[in-house]
Amino acid sequence: MSATTRAVIASRPGGPEVLQILERLRPVPGEGEMLVRVSAAGINRPDVMQRQGNYPPPPGASDILGLELAGVVESLGSGVRRFKPGNRVMALVHSGAYAEWAVVQEASALPVPDGMSLVEAGAFPETYFTVWSNVFERAGLKPGETLLIHGGTSGIGTTALMLAKAIGAKVIVTAGSPEKCEACLKLGADGAIDYRRQDFVAVSKELTGGRGPDVILDMVGGDYIARNLEAVAVDGRIAQIAFQKGSKAEVDFLPLLMKRITLTGSTLRARPLAMKAKLAASLEEHVLPVLARGEARPLIDSTYPFEQVADAHARMDSGSHTGKIVLVMDTQA
Repeated sequence: MSATTRAVIASRPGGPEVLQILERLRPVPGEGEMLVRVSAAGINRPDVMQRQGNYPPPPGASDILGLELAGVVESLGSGVRRFKPGNRVMALVHSGAYAEWAVVQEASALPVPDGMSLVEAGAFPETYFTVWSNVFERAGLKPGETLLIHGGTSGIGTTALMLAKAIGAKVIVTAGSPEKCEACLKLGADGAIDYRRQDFVAVSKELTGGRGPDVILDMVGGDYIARNLEAVAVDGRIAQIAFQKGSKAEVDFLPLLMKRITLTGSTLRARPLAMKAKLAASLEEHVLPVLARGEARPLIDSTYPFEQVADAHARMDSGSHTGKIVLVMDTQA
């Protein structure tokens, strides 16, 4: 086995052209860690932000890009009990997924369900951890309630749509074109709003008999912050996970009081390992059985060979994708 690994870094802040594949020392697993031969890694919006210089890795983390991966366990550090060499795993990492070899914490890794490809598994951790934490745990979406998802064709959006439908919730999405709205409807959405042509506040209320959605998942921010407060139902919950249009806005918070709204938000990357481990255990209990039944599997927009990582990022930058973009290191995945 080579003592090195090919890995992807951003040579400087910029567009996809700044991504470079270079040789790094192959990492060695420490206590509670596993060395994984990476088969696939999902491309996520935080990767793009890191490439642009807007989302640096946490202190002590590698500058190698990538927050999620799937592959086969090669060797174990001390104290690892749940997995053994040869197991297929998918894992959340704070950096380092865009590489042929990566070290992952056992606590934030999950077994890949039978019948699920490693490409699908590589698209699982970041989005499913995020959606489960924010929509189901923090915002408490329940069967029979209505979820409004902004950005319905994104990786987060398609994941939230499928999981919400799997538990018996109703789903409305916003998307940026008739074609994207149609794609969400084909995935099972009960309603789709073209935000470029329609007012999502008015239409979401119309689709819910005037009540408004019970839960809103928002990654847009900006003027959507005030509009979400207007749209959401009485006793509704809003989960904020990003601010693509900015984190500052002029907001009248009176609806927060009058409608008893819960406004919550979180990021995933900087959470302590103990919190990620608890979240992984919850996913193993509640979500993996759904995947094992063949439901709510990651929707793959496209795959790119490792050497075409810049093209994968260009696809993400274009905003034309529906579902997840996946970087493939192992052509057998």
